[in-house]
Amino acid sequence: MSTITGIEKIAKVDSRPIGRTAAYWIVTVILAFSIALSGIGQLMRYGGNVDLVTDIGFPLYITNILGTWKLLGVITLVIPGFPRLKEWAYSGIFFLMTGAALSHGFAHDYGDGGFHVILPLFYAALGIASWALRPKSRRL
Repeated sequence: MSTITGIEKIAKVDSRPIGRTAAYWIVTVILAFSIALSGIGQLMRYGGNVDLVTDIGFPLYITNILGTWKLLGVITLVIPGFPRLKEWAYSGIFFLMTGAALSHGFAHDYGDGGFHVILPLFYAALGIASWALRPKSRRL
């Protein structure tokens, strides 16, 4: 047992369970990887990205806008610092993904097994999970 004398102080160490930290990084990496691939695909107009947006009535140039915002959001989420910008990135990803699900739903473009609605909602849920699990250093 130790005693504190004089002006010595005990620094309270902010202990964070390793499981929570691991869960945060696993969810965030999956989210970032998925959104980055989607953004790159949209910027390159690769695969079904052209049909995905034009089938629901959006103009083709929307892929440039969405792809750019997705990549900027991913960069913001993974770099250290900028907690306020991270809040904006999380909300942007949430609105982007729920907007995609609603757009496909309203256009009756559900895809095979509702894939065009379920996948964006899954990404929105990953965004919420990443936001909820983030460490104090990434909060406002």
